[in-house]
Amino acid sequence: MPAMTDTAPDGLPFFKMHGLGNDFVVIDARAAPRPVSDRLVAALADRHRGVGFDQLAVIAPAPEADAHLTFYNADGSTSAACGNATRCIARMILDETGATALRLSTDRGLLLAEDAGDGLTRVNMGQPQTLWSEVPLAEAMDTLELPIEGTPTATGMGNPHCTFFVADAEAIPLDTFGPRYEHHPLYPQRTNVQVAQIVGPDHIRMRVWERGVGVTLASGSSSCATGVAAARRGLTGRKTRIDLDGGTLWIDWREDGVWMTGPNMTVFEGRLTPQFLAETAR
Repeated sequence: MPAMTDTAPDGLPFFKMHGLGNDFVVIDARAAPRPVSDRLVAALADRHRGVGFDQLAVIAPAPEADAHLTFYNADGSTSAACGNATRCIARMILDETGATALRLSTDRGLLLAEDAGDGLTRVNMGQPQTLWSEVPLAEAMDTLELPIEGTPTATGMGNPHCTFFVADAEAIPLDTFGPRYEHHPLYPQRTNVQVAQIVGPDHIRMRVWERGVGVTLASGSSSCATGVAAARRGLTGRKTRIDLDGGTLWIDWREDGVWMTGPNMTVFEGRLTPQFLAETAR
């Protein structure tokens, strides 16, 4: 990544947002470039000495869309997709512009977002990737039931996912279960890990271990992947309610992609001080 050069006297503005407790720092670089370094990501992610986040998102201008989004995990790695952050940023731009729909460019592709009413926002997270080479996996195989204990399902949503369907999601020790499979040899890029329990018709209880982050209260792309996996396995239809530790998302796998609907919150606006930025530039 390029070095952080923005050490202007007035510091660097940012937003703190969350989607169902999955929290983000958002830097708006539409008006001026805001280069991000590994050191800045790590310093910002520190919940004691920085701000703290599950993901950092940078908004930049995009000629073919309303904005371009780049996502960083708390460990400094990048991710092509982050559903909750996409939804929160979409809400901010919808409110800012007065539009009812917009297009957001990401490394995942061009994503559509729209006002869903009642304070909710809907985002099309694109078509799921169900071929082993798309997820990606390390070797050719059927992604519906992987040769791993528990026969999880592999799905790509711009980032890799491994979904275990279990009898009781609450009983899984996610802090040890998650890292065991995040680094499984079948996933060369590591993976997000979900434990999902079918609790009723088209109703799922899910908990998430996110690669590069750890246990998180919610994950939009994980919810999309789990909704797709459940439908592929005949456990639900293509429209599902998914209850996460932080709240509820609604997933609708349509012909044009996987639509995710949920709430969003901008918590506060802040400004990184020149002193903090200078420390991260060393």
